[in-house]
Amino acid sequence: MTAETPAPAAEPIDDHTKARVLVQALPHMQRYDDAIIVVKYGGHAMGDEQVARDFAQDIVLLEQSGVNPVVVHGGGPQIGAMLAKLGIKSEFAAGLRITDKATVEIVEMVLAGSINKSLVGFINEAGGKALGLSGKDGNMVVASKVTRSVRDPDSNLEQVIDLGFVGEPETVDTTVLDQILGRELIPVLAPVATGRDGGTFNVNADTFAGAIAGALGAKRLLLLTDVPGVLDADKQLIKELTIAQARALIADGTISGGMIPKVETCIYALEQGVEGVVILDGKVPHAVLLELLTDHGAGTLITR
Repeated sequence: MTAETPAPAAEPIDDHTKARVLVQALPHMQRYDDAIIVVKYGGHAMGDEQVARDFAQDIVLLEQSGVNPVVVHGGGPQIGAMLAKLGIKSEFAAGLRITDKATVEIVEMVLAGSINKSLVGFINEAGGKALGLSGKDGNMVVASKVTRSVRDPDSNLEQVIDLGFVGEPETVDTTVLDQILGRELIPVLAPVATGRDGGTFNVNADTFAGAIAGALGAKRLLLLTDVPGVLDADKQLIKELTIAQARALIADGTISGGMIPKVETCIYALEQGVEGVVILDGKVPHAVLLELLTDHGAGTLITR
């Protein structure tokens, strides 16, 4: 399909089918009526404009159906592209981007600027009223410096890595969000936080979303990524897990690599009071609606 060729139109649905779909969605709408749902939107799916527009429609429909959605977005690929364009070398350690002063300025520009306002624009275009913020607004998220250690393969000794301006949430003040939620406004949050000394910290978007969801006592935290969810040893999707089961799968190596910090974020959010956390594939069209408003679901649900 060329850039000039329009995407094929969706098959029309007759009125009776539309009515049946709405009736089937009703119990789910009632279940989440007036509930806070935090959705972390990230992964490489963010680079696909149509996926972003589908996501924006999902968020607007949730708000219109009585849900209070809070969107937290990432932006790793976009940050990497901008750093490369500017000739700034980017390195990673322990799964996190080493962020010096020059890099954190670019991170804030991309996250709180271009990505945030693009997502706000898509939601507004879909009929919502989105409000773009970062963790720095109203001292929403105050972060402290992250410390990580890695084992040197030659000496087998632990080495402390200086990640620069990479932080993790220390406190969350929901004052600003409390004023927004329930007023037909949809907060869209960039994972940039302030430090105790007033500096700027780059915060992992999953971790940021988990802290926000915990502080708000959200009914659900959805982590949209670019994998279907948690997979078992045979690479099949696991539909539901408890915290204990998730920890056992980490211990036996079934959950590994980049999925470990995602699941640890889920556990943290659950321990902070979130009712359930779902890891799901953000590239699936209308994944948020599939998860929340159908019996089918769309990923791995983790509960206490």
